[in-house]
Amino acid sequence: MTEPLTSVPAAEVKEASKAMLQKQLYAIFTTPVAGIGPVLEHLEEHLAFQVQLERDGILYAAGPMWTDAEDAWEGEGLVVIRAASRSAAIRIAQGDPMHKAGAREFRVRPWMINEGSVTLRLDMSSQSFAIV
Repeated sequence: MTEPLTSVPAAEVKEASKAMLQKQLYAIFTTPVAGIGPVLEHLEEHLAFQVQLERDGILYAAGPMWTDAEDAWEGEGLVVIRAASRSAAIRIAQGDPMHKAGAREFRVRPWMINEGSVTLRLDMSSQSFAIV
């Protein structure tokens, strides 16, 4: 009996998808260490940190992760950033006030975007826009 294949080298995946975008980003999964109380205590400084990452062109997307029932928040979040390497992404995550204070711990995973789309609607008459 042969063992099931559990992984392939990243280079093979890149070669197989070479016609696609292959944009390398980093996903930071962030989870509470001691309940949501400490998370709420550091939320304002965390959001200011996120806004600065956005202004600096580092933040791709971020936000809270709801419970599976979609009716509550237990303090988990997902932050996707642009960085030169996983170690650089870890350094960025370490700078988050939430992580500095010990309210949350994090895990950084490299993530390559290949597929998807973003649609932006711009209404000139009302000077409004929407991501749809």
